[in-house]
Amino acid sequence: MNALNSKKLMSILVLTCAMSMSACSSMSTRDKATAAGAAIGGVAGAVLTGGSGIGTVGGAAVGGIIGNQVGK
Repeated sequence: MNALNSKKLMSILVLTCAMSMSACSSMSTRDKATAAGAAIGGVAGAVLTGGSGIGTVGGAAVGGIIGNQVGK
């Protein structure tokens, strides 16, 4: 990857992170915990099942439920 593509990719990543953080400002603590749980569960499901789509979705669902309950 050349330097120009690397700079573009970094700019896109920074912009995406900034936009996603500002989108969460109006979310309740429970909503944030649910979203975080779903994200973590999705990654864990993907890792544990070798990238299986069903494992990823299942992990996200379970993680979202756990995050929802923890965020009470």
